[in-house]
Amino acid sequence: MKVLLSIKPEFADKIFAGTKLFEFRRTIFKNKDVKKVVVYASSPIQKVIGEFEIDFIIKNSLNELWHQTQEFSGITQEYFFQYFSNKEEGFAIKIKNQKKYKQPKSLKEDYNLLPPQSFIYL
Repeated sequence: MKVLLSIKPEFADKIFAGTKLFEFRRTIFKNKDVKKVVVYASSPIQKVIGEFEIDFIIKNSLNELWHQTQEFSGITQEYFFQYFSNKEEGFAIKIKNQKKYKQPKSLKEDYNLLPPQSFIYL
């Protein structure tokens, strides 16, 4: 099973460059069968640009989550804690086998979808 995640272009680029190995989420999908993530690069790109496999998902307190992931987070500590403000714990999706598409896809034309706020099952 796949999900489509909206990811800011600067972070999507780091994922496909291999420098960001964790994608952080305030909430996570309930379906445990999700094995792949399709990446929608949000504004200004607004295209589906690639996909990756989920190695594993960490759920932890924010301090512990940052400690476990900071080396390959692709973000600053300040951004991390700002993103998770008002949360006591968060999720980190460990990325593996990322594949950037040669030709970006249109969410509307190729998937008949609107951009999700967080994620959508495919």
